[in-house]
Amino acid sequence: MNADGSARDELAERYLLEEGSVLLTGVQALAQSETRKPVKNFASEKEPLPPAGEMLRLLSGFITTQAIHGAARLGVADLLADGPKRVEELATTTAAHAPSLRRLLHYLASIGVVYEDADGRFSLTLLGDTLRTDSPFSVRDAAMLFGAPLFWNAMGDLFHGVMTGEDAFTHVHGASFFDYLADRRGEAAAFNAWMTRSSELQAAAVLSAYDFSGFSTLVDIGGGHGALLAGILSAYPFLHGILFDLADVVDGARKVEAISDRCQRVGGSFFESVPAGGDAYILQHVLHDWSDERAVDILKNCREAIAESGKLLVIEMLVPPDGEPDPSPYLDLLMMTLGGGRERSEVQFAELFDRAGFRLDRVIPMLSPFSILEGSPRGKGARG
Repeated sequence: MNADGSARDELAERYLLEEGSVLLTGVQALAQSETRKPVKNFASEKEPLPPAGEMLRLLSGFITTQAIHGAARLGVADLLADGPKRVEELATTTAAHAPSLRRLLHYLASIGVVYEDADGRFSLTLLGDTLRTDSPFSVRDAAMLFGAPLFWNAMGDLFHGVMTGEDAFTHVHGASFFDYLADRRGEAAAFNAWMTRSSELQAAAVLSAYDFSGFSTLVDIGGGHGALLAGILSAYPFLHGILFDLADVVDGARKVEAISDRCQRVGGSFFESVPAGGDAYILQHVLHDWSDERAVDILKNCREAIAESGKLLVIEMLVPPDGEPDPSPYLDLLMMTLGGGRERSEVQFAELFDRAGFRLDRVIPMLSPFSILEGSPRGKGARG
């Protein structure tokens, strides 16, 4: 690679400031706003719970998920963006039952999502601000997805998966995850919205960790609506890209329209083939959706298409050596439930790479729970 670390950091900073992905200036804006109350640390104000109490707190997590989901559906955070409001005003705007809405808001206040003042008006906290549609830190799309039947009903059948080894999603919904979405535009839109948003949130970390200046054409495999690819191409104006996903997915890729002169959209299945002609192929949160066999099939198609001097870039969460605390177990359980996928260790990824004709060259940590696994066609020299 050609650019040094300082140049790469400058590119990442420019993207952060100009493209709106996890805007650093948003922290200052929120901190200066009088309508954003800090989040109370209730744990520090009370004695630690006894084991039974802590277990009951964990078991009540389903209440929290649905309460946040309900607030997201109602658009409460957007309605409070301009300042405090009374329940009656919020109920009129949302057509909700005012007494029930008040009880919902009281619960959200108890966990720090909103703040209730002495006059009975509710306002956003810094935590609640992440549910605003236009917040630079917004995770509203996740709130809309996690509490919806698509995920919720499947997780409710987790026990079936544990007992049988089958994915609970297919057992509940009667079709595999992506086949189910193919026939349901509304739920597919919700899923794609969160995938796009999560890519936006992670783009800055990718840009800070990796130098793309040595490439001419970057192919984003399973790239969804193109948020990650658009971020990279915006930071590297000489770079060309190919966005590859199912045809109906890339048709909705609005993120790359502004750079359409440098980005081609191609529809298809990565189980059949992927576009040739790239000297870098990137897969973000793709392989963890699939079993080892299916993941190898995807990588083999990348091996067929990639230039002999090219690079394979896989962005995933790594399972650390035994005993090290990390956030991967929750995501691993979700993948098991939704479709038989899994989180993997560095050793397991190296085995997948090898089976597909790649060599794992290095693992690059990012300023997020994820890492970039860089590989090259097996038997070929690394790029300079």
